[in-house]
Amino acid sequence: MAIIKFPKDFKWGAATASYQIEGAANEDGRGVSIWDTFSKTPGKVHNGDTGDIACDSYHRYEEDVDLIHDLGADVYRFSVAWPRIFPTGTGEVNQKGVDYYHKLVDSMLAKGIEPMCTLYHWDLPQVLQDKGGWDNRETIEAFVQYADFMFKEFNGKIKKWITINEPWCSSFLSNYIGEHAPGNQDLQLATDVGHHLLVAHGLAVKRFRESNVEGEIGYAPNVTWFEPYSTKEQDIDACNRGNAWNLEWFFDPVFKGSYPQFMLDWFKEKGAVPTILNGDLEIISQPIDFLGVNYYTGNVGRYKENEGLFDLESIDMGYDKTDIDWFIYPEGFYKVLVKIKDLYGSVPIYITENGACYNDEPENGKVADHKRIDYIKTHLTALKRSMDSGVNIKGFLYWSLLDNFEWALGYSMRFGIVHVNYETLERTKKDSYHWFNETIKKGEFEL
Repeated sequence: MAIIKFPKDFKWGAATASYQIEGAANEDGRGVSIWDTFSKTPGKVHNGDTGDIACDSYHRYEEDVDLIHDLGADVYRFSVAWPRIFPTGTGEVNQKGVDYYHKLVDSMLAKGIEPMCTLYHWDLPQVLQDKGGWDNRETIEAFVQYADFMFKEFNGKIKKWITINEPWCSSFLSNYIGEHAPGNQDLQLATDVGHHLLVAHGLAVKRFRESNVEGEIGYAPNVTWFEPYSTKEQDIDACNRGNAWNLEWFFDPVFKGSYPQFMLDWFKEKGAVPTILNGDLEIISQPIDFLGVNYYTGNVGRYKENEGLFDLESIDMGYDKTDIDWFIYPEGFYKVLVKIKDLYGSVPIYITENGACYNDEPENGKVADHKRIDYIKTHLTALKRSMDSGVNIKGFLYWSLLDNFEWALGYSMRFGIVHVNYETLERTKKDSYHWFNETIKKGEFEL
C-alpha cells in the first residue's frame, strides 16, 4: 500500500455556494436573482425544485461552521449572494444581508477557520439581467461597485477573495448550451458574456489593489481533460479545442493578455467573435495572487465531423461514472494541472472544487459512501503527482460540504460529505466526512 503524504503547510477545506445552501430567498431584504427566476420557470429545473429553502444555511450557519470545524478544515470557501447585499444590483446596501455575512465570517474566525469568499457564484440580481445581464457592460460596473463594497466592509476579516466562479458555466453553459440561468442559446452572446466576466474580474482585481485591503485575490475557472483517442493529428486537435474551451480561453487573457489564436479562428468560423474594446485585455491581465481550479471529470475524445461545437466526440471507454453520469478520470486531473504549470508557470493554486456525486442515503444513522472516498483518494493521488511534478498546489477544498441544490438538477444529485434530509434539514456526517477528517489530521492517507 502506498502512503500519499502532503506538506505540513498544505491547506484543507470544503466549499459551498450561496444559492445552493442558504435558502431564506425572500427574507431580510434579499433581492431576486436569475436563479430564483430560472428555477421557477416550468421545465428548467428537475422536479420544479428551487433554492427557496435549500439547506437553510442562512438560519443554520452556526451548525454548518461547526461541521467545518469538526472536519478539521483550515479553510471554508463560501459565496456571497449579490442580491443580499445590493437587492437591485446597485444603489442602496441591504444592511441585514451585510450583517448575515459578518455573523458567518465571525463564526468562522472564532473557530480558527479561514474564510475564502467567492463574490460571484452565479446569483446575478434579476434587475441587472432585465437590462441585458452580463451582455451589458453596465453589469461589469455594478459588479466592481459590489466587489469594492465587500473588500472595504470585510477588510481584515476576509483575506482570500475569488472574483468569479467558473466563467465557462456563466457564459457558455448558461448562454449557449442554455442549461443554466438565464437559459439562452446564442454562441455570440455566450462569447461576449465570457469576455465581460473576465473584464469584470480584471477590474475587481484592480480595485482590490487600489483599495490597499489586506489579503490575496484570484478567480476559479473550471477545467476538464480530453485525452486523444489516437495519435492522429485530427484527434489531437479536436481534444486541444475541447480542453481549451475551459482552459486557454479563460486562462490566456488573464495570464497572457490575449485569447488563443486557434480558438479565435475556430469561433470565427462558427460565427462568433468576442467584442473586445481597447484596454480590455490589459484590464483582464491584472496580476493575481492565486488561481482556483475546479475539476470533476475528463475522458477520451476523438475527431468527428460536426460533433458539437468542436468536432469532438467523447468516447465511452468503460470508465466508471458517478451518479451524475460523469466519467471518473483522475489522470485528467494530473494532466490538466501539469499543463497549467507548463503554460502559465508556477502560479499558486488552490483546488477550489473537486468532488463526486453519489446518492447514498442514511441507514441506521450512517451514510456508507465508500465510492466517494475512493474518488477522493484517486484524485488526491493525482493531485500529489502534480505537486511532485512541480505544480504549486497550496490547498484542496472538497465540493461540497453539504448535499445541496444542484442547479438544473435540483435536489436529485448529492455531492456532500454531509447528508442533508431536505424535509427535516437534519445533517448527517457521511463516512467520507470521517475519512476526510482523518486524512486532514494525519496529512496523509493509505491508497
